[in-house]
Amino acid sequence: MEKPTHTQVIGITSGKPGVGKTTVSVNLAVALHDMGYSVMILDANTSAANAQTALGSICPFKLEDFFSGKKSLQDIILKRRYGIQLIAGATAVHDMATLSADQSKRTLEAFSALEEHLDFLIVDMPPGTEMSILAFMASTSRRFIVVRNDASGITDAYAMIKTLCSDYQLDEIYLIINGAHSDEEGQKVFDHLNLISTKFLQRSLHYLGCLKQDELIREASVHHQAITEHAPTSTGARDIRHLAHTTSTIALENYLEGGIAHFMQKLFHLNSRGPK
Repeated sequence: MEKPTHTQVIGITSGKPGVGKTTVSVNLAVALHDMGYSVMILDANTSAANAQTALGSICPFKLEDFFSGKKSLQDIILKRRYGIQLIAGATAVHDMATLSADQSKRTLEAFSALEEHLDFLIVDMPPGTEMSILAFMASTSRRFIVVRNDASGITDAYAMIKTLCSDYQLDEIYLIINGAHSDEEGQKVFDHLNLISTKFLQRSLHYLGCLKQDELIREASVHHQAITEHAPTSTGARDIRHLAHTTSTIALENYLEGGIAHFMQKLFHLNSRGPK
């Protein structure tokens, strides 16, 4: 299996809460690990410890313990089921904007040390278009936006896409359609958003795929299991494996920007300047 040349930092968010963003983040991480990749999740969701809960655990230490100097980065990394590494960073979105120069240097050095042993860093972001959230998304190598096929879901997703494209001049935006009734419906939702993005923002979007409706996904979440473990032959498991395969494929494409050090440096820079 070919590995990426540097850690792929992927931000996963949505235009609004309740669209299954964390379910996608955790299941994608597990599926990538099952393929042989080393994966870490940074749970940066400010409202709840969603990724931790989904993995059936609560981290005893959080990113703020590292920022304060109480713990090293290795101290706060929790190695969980499926081999997934986890960092709880609920306040990271806001803390990163207020770090001192010494704290920023320590953070850059500590996270950069992970590069050699990590293929994917998945950042489970809060939903919405708050500036600090968008700065995080703008700093990642690739941005995955989870979209539900309903009027408000599509509207909110477009608002986020518009801000990322217009204010931050970004590309590498990938859409995951969650809860579609069929592959054709998922493709139709993507085509609609891509059409208006191309027309009004002069930006083409990328389609990662869809996660079709499957009650077994909800059932797996209740049991704090990945869908690939709970129901390995289900529609949801097949869809997640497809998303993981596509993610691994784009990770091998030539891409000038990437790696954890680049992610951190860009994040510090954007927090100091704001959007363009």
